Amino acid sequence: MKNPEVQTRREFCLNACQAASLFAISGALSALLQGCSSDDPLSSNAQNLSKIQATAVNGTVTLNIDANSPLATVGSAAQVQYGGNTLLVARTAQDTFAAVTAVCTHQGCTITGYGNQVYTCPCHGSQFDTNGQVKRGPAGSALRKYQAQFANNQLTITVS
Repeated sequence: MKNPEVQTRREFCLNACQAASLFAISGALSALLQGCSSDDPLSSNAQNLSKIQATAVNGTVTLNIDANSPLATVGSAAQVQYGGNTLLVARTAQDTFAAVTAVCTHQGCTITGYGNQVYTCPCHGSQFDTNGQVKRGPAGSALRKYQAQFANNQLTITVS
C-alpha cells in the first residue's frame, strides 16, 4: 500500500513546475502593476477638470476670472465649454493662460484629466503639456492651440 505522504518523482516535478509557473506569473504581474505606479513623472495623478460654460461671440470666448473661478490660481486648469465645443484652459502664470482644444489627436476623445501641469486623455492615456505638446502617446500630434489674452480679470480666447 502506498504512503499518501510520499510523492512520486512525477508528482514532485509536476508540483515544482506549477510553483515555478505561478512565481513567474506573479513576477510579471508585479512588473506590470509597477509600470503603472506614480513614481513615473508623467503619471500625472490626473483629476477631472472643472467645467466652465461660456458662449462664443464673433469668434471669441470671454470669461470673467475672479476668486471663485476654477482658473483663479496659477497652475489651475478647466474645461471651457461653448457651443458644443470644448477647450482646455490652464493658468500658466499670474497674467498668462494657455488654451488648447480638448479633442485628443489620437482618436478624438475629449480630454478630461489634469494634474502636474499635464492633460490626460481618459481613452488611451495620451498626455499633453499645457501648450498642447504631446508628452506621452499614443497621440502623435499636438493639440490645436488658441490665442488667449488676459486683462482686467477678463480672459479672451480667439476660437475662429
